[in-house]
Amino acid sequence: MKTGERRVLVVDDEANQRMALASMLKGWGFEAQTAANGVEALEKIQSFSPHVLITDLMMPEMDGMELLRRIRKGFRTDPPAIVLTAFGNPETAVTTVHDLGAFWFLEKPLHPPSLRTLIERAMTQSVLESRSEILERQLANNGTLGALVGRSESMQEVFHLIRQVAPTSATVLITGESGTGKELAARAVHDLSHASAGPFIALNCAGIPESLIESELFGHEKGAFTGAIERRRGCFELAQNGTIFLDEIGEMPLALQAKLLRVLEGRRVRRLGAATEIDVNARVLAATNRPLESAVKNGTFREDLYFRLNVMHIPLPPLREHPSDLSTICDTLIGQLNTKHQCRVPGLSKEAFEMLLAYGWPGNVRELRNVLERAVILAGEGEIRPSHLPRNISGQKPVEHVASANGEEAIRLAAGTTVEEAERQLIQLTLKHTHNNKTRAAELLGISLKTLFNKLKQPDGE
Repeated sequence: MKTGERRVLVVDDEANQRMALASMLKGWGFEAQTAANGVEALEKIQSFSPHVLITDLMMPEMDGMELLRRIRKGFRTDPPAIVLTAFGNPETAVTTVHDLGAFWFLEKPLHPPSLRTLIERAMTQSVLESRSEILERQLANNGTLGALVGRSESMQEVFHLIRQVAPTSATVLITGESGTGKELAARAVHDLSHASAGPFIALNCAGIPESLIESELFGHEKGAFTGAIERRRGCFELAQNGTIFLDEIGEMPLALQAKLLRVLEGRRVRRLGAATEIDVNARVLAATNRPLESAVKNGTFREDLYFRLNVMHIPLPPLREHPSDLSTICDTLIGQLNTKHQCRVPGLSKEAFEMLLAYGWPGNVRELRNVLERAVILAGEGEIRPSHLPRNISGQKPVEHVASANGEEAIRLAAGTTVEEAERQLIQLTLKHTHNNKTRAAELLGISLKTLFNKLKQPDGE
């Protein structure tokens, strides 16, 4: 977080105390403001929006206890409060921390390292709560959670599971067909977790050769194998204090599954070629488009690893099972693609949307995004029409044979027709016009006879 995003409000009736504490906070990289009592603090909270509140307990006009009561009653979200006092006792501590929701209770004189540690922890909680509030508003306003979109019952269930499991440290198994958004779900879990300030490291287990995947996961020492010219950290080390996402976990080689299980249980990794192990602290999320239960039965996936990963299961529905979300998803994607390609497409025509709604979407949201990206580029500014959609969705023929103004046969090409297809149709029409006289056809096309023969030899050329 930048300094402006690490705001602390100090409330103390003793001017020297609050100024000294504010100065110390600024030295630690926080942005600090001060208030002399609870009344002034309530005004500052409105304008300053602190991430953390540090308040004295005994103050005139409004003491720390009353300040916390007012904050809890009058604000949608309240900053974590660290309460300071020279008159502490166990009863006061219990009331302040438990009954009034203070983050912690410290007696004066302060121990600066302890205070700094508490502020950092409170700051992490504050940022997490702010992010959670933003996501809650997204859910309420437009049916989105991070980059996931959907108002349907099935998608709301996905959102509910994500919000439940995110604050925990449990491993999560995300399942669903290709293109349903498994990595987006994993990122949403990460963003709502206590590890959100840490890295998010994704590894596609199906996209890395079997000989290299162990090194990618655990790292290697220089000289560990041929080509290991320097030490390299693996994904578990790179994800320290963050999240590691193992996509297509069902494709992981069986021999490596035992090593992964050992890491999950011991939280230690050994680089290839290393003599010692390294402690790792990374939240593990995994995803698969294969039914792992079947893989366990046929012996290609370890049962103990399956149970270790499947502490929490989040199944993502295919797009065809929640078509009511199609309109919302399209609107969201078109907005993103307009920004990406600097287009001004307002949306889909009624005919185009009906075609998308009738399509089965075997590639799910990923396929939909690809279709819309092409359509946005072709449309440029106006609505997306059926002619901007692929032929397998629109049902339109790429080439129509029509009569020209002088009565001769001509061709009309649909937007998005490939160059190869257009060239093939032009050659066929010209040959028809010349009654299959290839020499004359080559002359009319402006190419050599050899080039014409080569093009006719290509697949579908005749």
